[in-house]
This record gives sequence, C-alpha cells and structure tokens, in this order.
Amino acid sequence: MDQNQFFGARQAIPLGELAGRIGASLSQAAASDRLVESVAPISRAGPKDICYIQSRSSADYLKTCRAAAIICPEALTPLLPDGLTALVSNNPQLAFARASALLYPAAMRPQSLVGDGEVSPQASVDATAALEAGVEVSPFAVIGARAEIGAGSRILSGAVIGADVKIGRNATIGAHVSITNALIGNNVIIHTGARIGQDGFGYAGSPTGMVKLPQVGRVIIQDDVEIGANTTIDRGAMDDTVIGEGTKIDNLVQIGHNVQIGRHCGIVSQVGIAGSVKIGDGVMIGGQAGVNGHLEIGSGVQIAARSGVLSSIEPGSRVGGIPARPMKLYLRELAELSRRAQTGGDEQGE
Repeated sequence: MDQNQFFGARQAIPLGELAGRIGASLSQAAASDRLVESVAPISRAGPKDICYIQSRSSADYLKTCRAAAIICPEALTPLLPDGLTALVSNNPQLAFARASALLYPAAMRPQSLVGDGEVSPQASVDATAALEAGVEVSPFAVIGARAEIGAGSRILSGAVIGADVKIGRNATIGAHVSITNALIGNNVIIHTGARIGQDGFGYAGSPTGMVKLPQVGRVIIQDDVEIGANTTIDRGAMDDTVIGEGTKIDNLVQIGHNVQIGRHCGIVSQVGIAGSVKIGDGVMIGGQAGVNGHLEIGSGVQIAARSGVLSSIEPGSRVGGIPARPMKLYLRELAELSRRAQTGGDEQGE
C-alpha cells in the first residue's frame, strides 16, 4: 500500500528541475532527467524517492540507500557510495521541505470536502456574510452575520465563524474550529478544534466570590501564521491579543488575553502563556514551558522545554529550568545534581 495515499496523485519531477526549484546543485548531470515521485527517510528510500542527511549520525544508512537522490551538505558528499546522486545544499532540511511541498502540495493544508469554490448546501451561511470568489465551505460549517472571507479560503466541516469576523485570502480553517471577535490574515492555517477569540480568564475578587471582567478586545492573527489542533487563543480584555506574521504554534497551546507575540516565533505543544505577555520576534519556546503574566520576552530568546518563566528575559538569551535561568547555569546545575546522585549525595553530609 502506498504510504502516502492520502495526499492525492503526485506529478513526477525530473531531478534537474527539482534541483533548481529547491536551490540545490546536482552532483551528476547525467541524472537530471531521472524522475522523482515521493519523499522517504534515508532508511527506506527507493529508486523514485528523495531523502536527506544533515550529519554523520545517519551515515550508516548510506551503504544501503537506493534513493533517486539524497539531499546533503557538501561536506558529506565523500561519504556517498558510487551511484548515489547528491543534491548538494547548505541547508538540507530546508531543501527537503521545499521538495516535499512540490511533491505533496495537498499536504500543505487541510483538505476540504467540497470542490474548488463550492459552498455546500449543508453549510449555514448568513445572508449578510461576504465570501469572495473561490471560497470553499464544507458541510455543517456556520458563517455568521457580516463575516468576510477572502478568495481561495477553505472553511471545513463543523467550523463556526462568528459575526463580523474577517478572514483573509487563501486561509484554511480546520474542522470544528471556532473563531469569534477576530481578524485573520492571508495564508493562515488553523487546524482542527482550535478556539480563537473566546473570553480571556479575567475576574475580580469580591466578598461574595469572583466577579467576571468583560473581555472586549479582539484577536489579530497576521499573515502566514499556522495554529495547531486544539490550541486556544483568548481575545484581549481591552487591548488586542496579537499573533505576529509567520509565527507557528503547535497543538494544545494556551495563549491568554492581551498577549502579543512577534513575527516568526515557534511555540511547541502544551506551552502556556499567561495574560499580557509581550514576546519579540524569532522567539522559540519548547514544549510544556510556562510563561507568567505581564512579562517581556525579548527577540531571539530560546526557552527550553518544561521551563517556568517567572521574570522578563533579555533579547537573545537562552534559558531553561524552573525558575528559568541562563542555560549555562541551568546545565551546570543539572550536571552537579547528576554527579551527586551517582556518588551518593553531598560529600559534606556523609
């Protein structure tokens, strides 16, 4: 069975053409007409597949690799066996990603259940909603009053687009996503079950219990953002919650009200970001990290997985642990704990 059967028919691409389109150089000109149909890991790549290698750690697989070509850095080409064609790239993973997108365009965003530009008769679209040409709306989706959706966008089954929501062009809204009080840019992908624009968590204490603070801000998601399944992004209390251009957010992430995230950030699964945090550009946050409210995280910061961020972080810093501290200090502390565990504890206490 074809392991990639879910992503539709693929058009074979000659190696020479592929090299040009992904910015790689072909090691053997005679192989330029060889057709590539698929991608595969180096361990099982066959004569119609391409694969990639970034370091010597996978070099043992080269001995039995039967791929049509392998994407690799120049430094690893001497390790290739005779007959294995190289697509030489300074960034093999990036080149492989580009090749994969060319071979599997259907895998780049969730697929709808209707044809191009079709609105299912089983969808509920308010008469005052404005849909540009080519919008696809799958069965049982709901589009509210005065909503606006740009050309080429897809609204999948069970999605709910609230009143006055605006969605840009070529966006994909996955199955059972709900969006309210939000402005969504172009080329945005929101995966299954995500919740955008619901109440932030805001209450005032009183002698009789917690009193709800109305949340009257919006969510603004800029162009080229991707949001994973079952992620939740709360609308602002008074200001907006903002997700910057090109940022990628994994599944099961919680983003509180008034959070402002910069451009081209990466946020991994199960991260929690409390309200009113400001995050700069190019920040990377590892899985299950938590960020306390009202902090500032500078551009270029890297936060290790399962860290607890309790104070603001200067731009360009690398931090880890609970509480999060400079990575070098954190790693030294881990090494010391490991040493003590192996030697039976603190020598001074023995």
